Amino acid sequence: MAYPTLPPGSIDPPGAPGIEPRWTSSDKSAVGTAVSTASSVWFTASHGILNEIYAPRLDMACVRDFGFIVTADGYFSEEKRDADHRVQAIEDGVPAFRLVNTARDGRYRITKTIFSDPEREVVLQKVYFQALIGDLSDYRLHALVAPHLVNGGADNTGWYGDFKGRPMLFAEGSGRVLAVAASVPWLARSVGYVGFSDGWQTLSRGQGLKEEYRYAASGNVALSGTLDIQANEGRALIAIGFGTQPEEAAFRAVLSLEQGVEPALKHYRSGWREWQASLLALDEPHDPSQLNRYRVSTGVLATHRDDASGAIIASLSIPWGFSKSDDDLGGYHLVWTRDLVETAGGLLAAGAKADARSVLDYLSAIQEADGHWVQNAWLDGRPYWYGIQMDETAFPILLYDMLLRAGAIDASESGRYLPMIEAAAAYIVRNGPATQQDRWEEDAGYSPFTLAVEIAGLLAAADAVEAAGRLAAAQYLREVADGWNERIEEWTYATDTELSRSLGIEGYYVRIASVTDGSSSLRRDFIPIRNRDDASEVLEADLLISPDALALVRFGLRAADDPRILGTIAAIDSELRRDLPAGPYWYRYNDDGYGERTGGAPFAGSGVGRLWPLLTGERAHYELAAGRPDEAKRLLAALEVSASEGGLLPEQIWDSKNVPERELFLGRPSGSAMPLVWAHAEHIKLLRSIRDGVVFDMPPQTFARYVGAKPAPAPFAWRPTNKRARMPAGRALRIELPEPALVHWSTDGWSSFTDSQSHSTDFGIHVCDVPTKTLGPGTIIFTLFWTDTQRWEGADFKIEVV
Repeated sequence: MAYPTLPPGSIDPPGAPGIEPRWTSSDKSAVGTAVSTASSVWFTASHGILNEIYAPRLDMACVRDFGFIVTADGYFSEEKRDADHRVQAIEDGVPAFRLVNTARDGRYRITKTIFSDPEREVVLQKVYFQALIGDLSDYRLHALVAPHLVNGGADNTGWYGDFKGRPMLFAEGSGRVLAVAASVPWLARSVGYVGFSDGWQTLSRGQGLKEEYRYAASGNVALSGTLDIQANEGRALIAIGFGTQPEEAAFRAVLSLEQGVEPALKHYRSGWREWQASLLALDEPHDPSQLNRYRVSTGVLATHRDDASGAIIASLSIPWGFSKSDDDLGGYHLVWTRDLVETAGGLLAAGAKADARSVLDYLSAIQEADGHWVQNAWLDGRPYWYGIQMDETAFPILLYDMLLRAGAIDASESGRYLPMIEAAAAYIVRNGPATQQDRWEEDAGYSPFTLAVEIAGLLAAADAVEAAGRLAAAQYLREVADGWNERIEEWTYATDTELSRSLGIEGYYVRIASVTDGSSSLRRDFIPIRNRDDASEVLEADLLISPDALALVRFGLRAADDPRILGTIAAIDSELRRDLPAGPYWYRYNDDGYGERTGGAPFAGSGVGRLWPLLTGERAHYELAAGRPDEAKRLLAALEVSASEGGLLPEQIWDSKNVPERELFLGRPSGSAMPLVWAHAEHIKLLRSIRDGVVFDMPPQTFARYVGAKPAPAPFAWRPTNKRARMPAGRALRIELPEPALVHWSTDGWSSFTDSQSHSTDFGIHVCDVPTKTLGPGTIIFTLFWTDTQRWEGADFKIEVV
């Protein structure tokens, strides 16, 4: 069935190609999918209606929204704008939902049960329309569908026609098709261009649906249809099918309709019940009258997972989507390696070992040839943004280590992942410890968070290569980790600042410090503040604070009661903490610009950073590490209270006075992204940590090495990219080079000299250890002869021994 042959009387709807397309609210009240590889479709809901539907992949949004309009004589009402909305999961841990929309004027109620068919690429809506004033015959119920096939709304084609004699609505774009079918007759159907000739426009003008508008090509189109609500006493079942051809989408929709809602819902429920039953009961026994937030979080994680690949996206949403057009193809329905590993940790904490391991298999498949992972990617590994974030290269090593310790990987099969681990460790060694972007994807330099993940990752990699019998390689990785750990304070710890003096503390760890050649210069560093209205705004590094520094405790590099950590806590709370009625929350860093603009307008490249519930979860983990479980539980409660009515955790919450016209209320989700899968993973890990009395994902290697004990001093490392000019006496000097070289060196001003050949570490670095441990104060001078290219460096380098 190709595009229809238009009958006599059909006319082109006016207004082509329609207004510029926009996505919809990211403030989701529900997300769901079936636990079935046969059903490659994911749905979301907001404001009482279906909005983004993704098919056949998690990174392919195909519908903007699907809602209803109610009309009567002289009456027009749109349920998403003119009704009060309630949402409720039909069962704990089962993401099928009952949406109840009651008109604010009291005239009608629409109750919908929404879920996806476990057997095919179809989303189902069981609809019940009730006339609360007047009779059912007084009203007309109109479906309004906005297709945005494959992440775009500007070049869709819509039409209405029949499949095997069954009336339907159709749309096509970018090689994908959707078909909408109903269990009751359509009284009228229409297709038009959004903002000019779509059903909303004609209905709002009292013109009804224009059936002569049968076909709208290549634009921002909307499909409309009037349901015969009297045919079954206000009840109807609607199926939205997807496929590569109109016939395929229509056939799937018909199969779902003929199967009926109850068998499909029974199958849907049983799949989710079976999966949930396999998990740990971290918050049982549970009061059935209360929302089971743990089961909501586990459901969110599984809903955002692609069963075929193991990939998990950041969110089924586009932040501030109502203000975003087709130029934002990715939104948050992309894979970020950091979010992915954090989410896999949540699955592992819940006991879903196989699901967590499939994440590692996915990461192994999409690792870049040089060992790193891109900033974010489509499900098939194609890069979306190309930034380099060093923590994203270390996190997969930590996931492997967690899975191994949890028994999800047997020691006998660990060699399968060794090439991935070695390649990632080599990339870190060659390119770390500074990062091109921090975990907030904004600034380059030395970040405490990134340093903590890198160092922990290197120690975990050392264990892996040592288990494979490569003792020298393991020792080298540990020495690199030790050397970097030793310099964390040099790079990121600020003392004697205006802030530290005002707080009566020695100092604190900063958010990030610029890379300097050989030494730290925090006072002189200026960090650009991204996303602010003033694009040239900078802040001195020693005044830039972030909760990121708590990663030094979370990943086991520093004790929770280390005076430097305690001082950092004081600085964080002084600058970034906000106590709301529900509890404390934190900002990402001072002067953050990623959030709504002043007054509540949506973020559009600049704004004001808002509070992140995720950071409350991270702080709770710190409190648990510090031996304060009661405080951790209090913060857990604050994290949970920040969620929506249905338990979805947002990326950010509003921190200012209420702005009702923008749906912004103090302490409630803002317009960024909801749900944030990473926040739900943190929630699950926190529940597990509180139950166990220890931080669930703290690497044991780092804690044992740097908190429980103190390693011997690492060799003093010098690199062409980090020409350190002073070293303490009694330390071995290690020259680290990107390729083989002969080191020509002297300790007496070239009166005598020694030639020492570098050797490979197997990690892309060649090292030469100069025997300097017995040297007293003086000067080491050296130059390099690059053996592969047979050339001298042509310059001398000096290191003062003090």
